[in-house]
Amino acid sequence: MTIPSVGVPIELGERGYDILIGQGLLGRAEAFDGLPRAAAALIVSNTTVGPRYAAALAAALRGRYARVEVLELPDGEAHKDWLTLNRVFDALLAGGFDRKTVLFALGGGVVGDLTGFAAACYMRGVPFVQVPTTLLAQVDSSVGGKTAINHPLGKNMIGAFHQPVRVIADLDTLSSLPPREVSAGLAEVIKYGPIADDGFLAWIEQHLDDLMALDPAALSHAVRRSCEIKAEVVAQDERESGLRAILNFGHTFGHAIETGLGYGEWLHGEAVGCGMVMAVELSARLGLVDAAYAQRLTALIRRARLPVQGPSFGAARYLELMRHDKKADGGEIRFVVIESPGRAAVRPAPDALVAEVIDACTR
Repeated sequence: MTIPSVGVPIELGERGYDILIGQGLLGRAEAFDGLPRAAAALIVSNTTVGPRYAAALAAALRGRYARVEVLELPDGEAHKDWLTLNRVFDALLAGGFDRKTVLFALGGGVVGDLTGFAAACYMRGVPFVQVPTTLLAQVDSSVGGKTAINHPLGKNMIGAFHQPVRVIADLDTLSSLPPREVSAGLAEVIKYGPIADDGFLAWIEQHLDDLMALDPAALSHAVRRSCEIKAEVVAQDERESGLRAILNFGHTFGHAIETGLGYGEWLHGEAVGCGMVMAVELSARLGLVDAAYAQRLTALIRRARLPVQGPSFGAARYLELMRHDKKADGGEIRFVVIESPGRAAVRPAPDALVAEVIDACTR
């Protein structure tokens, strides 16, 4: 049975756009109605996703753009860097693409972030469309206009806010995901429960097996509800001056894990899953939630086949890396903590207490 398509609006005035969620969207002409007119479109993908889906996307676009080209980048978080970003600029400049060119980011979070950053910079800004093909990208990274590349000293530290003109989340593309990627995406689904909707957390607990089996109905609900929560937050705080920071629950610890191990050693969602375990443990030790709630969230993350113990490179190293986090203020690390089930806040914590949490949650 085909699941009906749904649209989730991002209310940002003239920068607003829709997130389309459904099955078979790459083959539906109406999914591309109303996109900016241009002489050319460039599909940016990678060597894993491109061979599977670029031809279908290009076929859908050729009736709308006189020229459609595909650029395949190397796959993986290790390639989210200046060198790979320059490959996009090289293709745009060598191909004579003008300032009305529309970029299409076909892939996961790395492709989406990198393509969006290229779109923000090329000729001081060209439109782009997110076509996320991983669960993590569909529920999180494709929505909200954050674009970036990594630096050896910190993840996503070089980038820009640049909203897409549309997000097209075709659920059928999730069928090709390996189980590890599904679990990584579930980390970003799970995070929305503790920070914004305890009822959604209970729904995830009840339907986790269906989500891991890629049941279309369960996926449709999870992607839609995740996008609704993110849309509401982004509409209130587009540039993360306050409320939007709660979407980074687990990310301060998680980014430290990714940077400390080297990009690509753990998937982003794996690091975030483990980071949520640390963050809820910190919340419990601050007296904000009880131990039973921390255990409940940790059990769900473990059920999703995500790591619940971080790599042991020492609390001092974690703290050093977290001071490079974008939420750090004057060298003071600020953490997203759970104040009560379904409600998050950003606050500092004593280094000694954070070190205790790290020691308790690493192997």
